[in-house]
Amino acid sequence: MYQATLSRRSYRFSDLRQLMAKASPARSGDYLAEVAADSAEERMAARIALAEVPLKTFLQQLLVPYEQDEVTRLIIDSHDALAFAPISHLTVGDFRDWLLSEQADSAMLARVAAGITPEMAAAVSKLMRNQDLILVAKKCRVITRFRNTIGLPGHLSVRLQPNHPTDSLQGIAASMLDGLLYGSGDAVVGINPASDSLPLLEKLNYMLDDVIQRFAIPTQSCVLTHVTNTLRLIERGAPVDLVFQSIAGTEAANSGFGINLALLAEAQQAALSLNRGTLGHNVMYFETGQGSCLSSNAHHGVDQQTCEARAYAVARHFSPLLINTVVGFIGPEYLYDGKQIIRAGLEDHFCGKLLGLPLGCDVCYTNHAEADQDDMDTLLTLLATAGLTFLIGVPGADDIMLNYQSTSFHDALYIRELLGLKHAPEFADWLTKMHITDDLGRLRDTAANHPLLLALQGEQP
Repeated sequence: MYQATLSRRSYRFSDLRQLMAKASPARSGDYLAEVAADSAEERMAARIALAEVPLKTFLQQLLVPYEQDEVTRLIIDSHDALAFAPISHLTVGDFRDWLLSEQADSAMLARVAAGITPEMAAAVSKLMRNQDLILVAKKCRVITRFRNTIGLPGHLSVRLQPNHPTDSLQGIAASMLDGLLYGSGDAVVGINPASDSLPLLEKLNYMLDDVIQRFAIPTQSCVLTHVTNTLRLIERGAPVDLVFQSIAGTEAANSGFGINLALLAEAQQAALSLNRGTLGHNVMYFETGQGSCLSSNAHHGVDQQTCEARAYAVARHFSPLLINTVVGFIGPEYLYDGKQIIRAGLEDHFCGKLLGLPLGCDVCYTNHAEADQDDMDTLLTLLATAGLTFLIGVPGADDIMLNYQSTSFHDALYIRELLGLKHAPEFADWLTKMHITDDLGRLRDTAANHPLLLALQGEQP
């Protein structure tokens, strides 16, 4: 039992799960799940009580039962007590103060990351203002490598997302080359296929590999199909760089995705066996999003932001090259408007970085949400200020296959110019070599006989 008194009224919370949910900033998904605070006063009382909870409590009072959930078992069994030692004496409120202090610099945050559980990260985020989330995330340094180096301070990468509603190879190639000529693609060239046809998925893999190899592009490709399809593609000898999978924060939700930890481990080993990375061996790519557990009725009464943080424990176990929250994609049933989407994006980025992940964000919304592109501009600017690892680049910001609004190649140009952010260094060198950018990283005018344009026309460069 937890309690706090506010304005002469006593508020009681039956367990840690309820306390966490009641302390969460308001969002439609928690109201839908009937776990949200009934009033702003109750929310503040929950935060006052949560601030007094020792961090050690999260290792003893588990929000999702150990016996019922392999994600919980992963969190507890892999917890690094030595990394936890420097902060083990703190309460959640003390932890917030420590994170904001000069003592918690980049090196110290890296040392304690393995000792922080997702529930600890989620709990402290509930006590933090937006500026707190930005400041602490900015101090976290997470660097990964496959064919280039992602996550260096002062850098921002872009996933080039050339989706097509019919998986037209020519349409995908056109969007891909368009993105490359705008300087996008250093995170990954990643396609969401409309089809699960294995022969088509194989063609997409070969097409991406052909472009990357022909022009010696220091980046990686990924066809974002189900992990079982990727395993079959590897068995068929397809040139797979990264293994993709959507993941969630409970075993039941992951079962709804048709996955478990053993399957992800099998896929990781299969990708590593190909030895396609030239600089590193981070071969996994994950996507997450607040509301995924609730949408499959697999949340165990846990608030959606804490469920999201638990998904990062799954990701952390597999040392991914990339992971991003698709923050507004699931819809207004879970994040109703621009304000809720902005807050969720900052929370997700903070929690992911604090746990040691190379977190990016699909800054996005669906057309039936109470949000618009101005909200996305705000979130993009805040996240980039906070040290976002990568964002999504879609032609015109309008994904014509998935039918949602994301960020464009031009948005990436805006944020790079505003904050002086660089491409991954190997990719930056390639852009200069290909006369796409000048020595200062600025876009050049593209000549009609540029090798990439000639390739699209079927001519030899």
